[in-house]
Amino acid sequence: MDQLIDILTLAHKQPFMHNELEVLQQVDRLVPGSVKYSINRYKRNPQWDMEDTGVLVYHYEKNNPGANYLELRFCVTGNVYCREKQAECNYCKLNASKVCIEKVDSLDVLSFSFSPVYLQQFAKAHSNPQSLTDNVLAFNHTSSFSKMLPLCTKTRMAIEALLNHNYTDTLENIFINAQTQILLLYSMDCMLGEREEAVFTCKFLANEADRDKIMKAREILLQHIGEPITIKALSRKVAINECYLKKGFKEIFGTTIFDFYQGQRMEHAKYLLYDKGLSVTEVSMMLGYSSISHFSTAFKKHTGIKPCELLLH
Repeated sequence: MDQLIDILTLAHKQPFMHNELEVLQQVDRLVPGSVKYSINRYKRNPQWDMEDTGVLVYHYEKNNPGANYLELRFCVTGNVYCREKQAECNYCKLNASKVCIEKVDSLDVLSFSFSPVYLQQFAKAHSNPQSLTDNVLAFNHTSSFSKMLPLCTKTRMAIEALLNHNYTDTLENIFINAQTQILLLYSMDCMLGEREEAVFTCKFLANEADRDKIMKAREILLQHIGEPITIKALSRKVAINECYLKKGFKEIFGTTIFDFYQGQRMEHAKYLLYDKGLSVTEVSMMLGYSSISHFSTAFKKHTGIKPCELLLH
């Protein structure tokens, strides 16, 4: 509750009494070794004077690396929409009434906590020791800090998508994983103040339309977590030369298409094994592997442990 009061107090600009909160929706999830997130939606009192607020928290302990994390916290006002399709229901969880209403004004608190192991995969492509972004992602910055996060339009859109999407089960996890990475990207860009005019080695990336094709390729890869797609097929879908696709992807995202795709598959595998409780055989099949041994080898290469060992945690 301390973290919740912290962000609410920042948004309210005075101490906030948590016993005043009426829960509308609550989600808490943990993907081992990567992201722990919570989404808490409360009924908003119209008398509350709240300001949409974001904060980045970097926590570092030299003698206790296991306690290190980077967390994004947001408090925004919004609307919780009733999921009931009928005009009336026996009990509407949003307003405790037999008559469902379209929406309820809400106060939404979101938290995304990233582990060092998860963040370091993004720092591998960087080598600038003077870069605060690189040092934070690699957890080489040796002092804890927190900074207020400006809520730009792109950040608000990502938060809105997280709050009001219609995905469930496996697709929900893929979607949330993608959106948390987008929030991380925008937060690092806005928060650490290192934005510069982009200069691309690949000349074709100076064209916004070609950059959009590379971004679209990433989206398609995320949509095909369980259906492996070849680079040839991917290049056709986004209408760009295979060579340009590979070079452009590497420059924009700092990793190869294969490594990115494998990383996303293994992160999703961790979720399915740990959070959903599926068997190694089930996960192997869902991710499109031809054999359990191939899946186990890929999983251990990415995580350092066998998939069966994760089930024992």
